[in-house]
Amino acid sequence: MTVTKQLYRLQEVDLEIESGKRALEQVASQLGESQAVIETQKQLELEQKRLEESSRRQRSAEWEIDDIATKLAVAEEQLFSGRVKNPKELTNLQHEVEAFQARRDQLEEQALEIIDQVEQSEARVAEINSELETLKADWQRQQKQLTDEMERLRAALADLGSKRQLLIGEIDPPAFEFYQSLRKGKGIAVAKVEQGICRGCRISLPTTDLQQARGGKLVQCSSCGRILFLP
Repeated sequence: MTVTKQLYRLQEVDLEIESGKRALEQVASQLGESQAVIETQKQLELEQKRLEESSRRQRSAEWEIDDIATKLAVAEEQLFSGRVKNPKELTNLQHEVEAFQARRDQLEEQALEIIDQVEQSEARVAEINSELETLKADWQRQQKQLTDEMERLRAALADLGSKRQLLIGEIDPPAFEFYQSLRKGKGIAVAKVEQGICRGCRISLPTTDLQQARGGKLVQCSSCGRILFLP
């Protein structure tokens, strides 16, 4: 195997390693908390607070209704018992009963509105909670897939690393050092030649360069300086 073919094979492995590392970084960047889950959790907590407040108001209204109902019952019992004979006292009792009744009716109307709010909040909490559970399940499934992909990429990179070391061991050290310096400066050190054209810079090559490269010699493109490889 010619040195240029060895270097070309090494470059293919190096490019695979670079691609694998980029893919690994991209996968790693997707691991972690889900913004959608976080935002939905916040919505759920906010709606739960609203529900708690509405429920507290409902209990407060019901307690007040019970208190008014007790006072109304006492006042009505006094009014209709026949024990009170004084017209002025009867009139005052009548006004008191009417005031209690008006207050009771007002509180019952408010309680109905609060109950409606409670039911709406309960439905909203259930809806958001269902959405949150779906998002969590999707996120956990995605995280499992990403973790599996990371393991696959790491295993592939380990295999490529071993393959790279074997290839390096077969290459003449000066040629390898030269390849390394070109890779640092140009990214692509070895350019394939197709139909007499350097695929690194897409320039037609002189016949002498083609002949030398075809003979297996380490020849650089006179235009871009890359090592020429004829398959």
